[in-house]
Amino acid sequence: MSEWDELFQPQASKMTDQREQPFDKEAWAQKKQELRQWTYETIDATTIAIAQSGEQFQHYLDVQSRFDLYSVSNALLILAQRPDATRIADFDAWKEQGVFIRRKEIGFYILEPGEEYKREDGSTGVSYNPKKMFDVSQTTAQKKEPPTLLDDRTRIKALTDRSPVPITIGDDLPTEIHALYQPDMRNIVVSRGLGAGDIFRSLAQELAHAEMDRGHHDYSRSSYNFQAYCAAYMLSKRFGFMTDFFRFDRVPERLKALEPQQIRAELTVMKDAAHNLTRRMHRVLAEQRQQQSNRSDAAR
Repeated sequence: MSEWDELFQPQASKMTDQREQPFDKEAWAQKKQELRQWTYETIDATTIAIAQSGEQFQHYLDVQSRFDLYSVSNALLILAQRPDATRIADFDAWKEQGVFIRRKEIGFYILEPGEEYKREDGSTGVSYNPKKMFDVSQTTAQKKEPPTLLDDRTRIKALTDRSPVPITIGDDLPTEIHALYQPDMRNIVVSRGLGAGDIFRSLAQELAHAEMDRGHHDYSRSSYNFQAYCAAYMLSKRFGFMTDFFRFDRVPERLKALEPQQIRAELTVMKDAAHNLTRRMHRVLAEQRQQQSNRSDAAR
């Protein structure tokens, strides 16, 4: 045996160790199940936390307003792990954009739909799998400046575009009421002489009522005031109107008797109402920005 042969022994031993450690499917499945269970427990714990604090509840609304396409459960997971996130994607999605994750950055998890399965009662369910994500702040992507807000008039017109009910101006509303959705008449009345901020905030709340009312003549404003109020906050936050007027101090009293799943059902109602209005606004505002861009190009 040559005196140099021993140089190769550690490498050979290492290769042998690697061959002796095949992929452990059961261990992998167990780890995946534990991670899934952790996400469910985190969702419940975060739901309870935001129900006990008006400040935490407002933080949740801030996250949901930025991620209106994401489910309530995923917004809660983002709040628990990366509350300041603004744009997220998984490793492969960032890589496809030519963006890489910075060294030592730790990902966070949301849930994505997996395969369908049959429940014992014969109904179909969907399994959800944890998916590791990274915020743009954790990547090499260059910081993008947010799009310039269009003027107040344009944003208000975008809010009212394709309204599910007629909107009229009126003089008969009480001074403290800026706008009012009337379920029996299926219309919204707006007080005359309001400023842009008051118009947007009040209209957003009443349009949320109109979105939630299915027109079955049994809609109760009092039953959905909280959801409409929260939807108006998310819309105001997302589209650049002041939110200092909103108060969430009474959230613990409002939600204290509800189980986590019931709380998330209420969050879903307000999220869906805000999302429907946001989607229409984005379409109108995108068209306006394109027209402005075309006019600028023509003027050059």
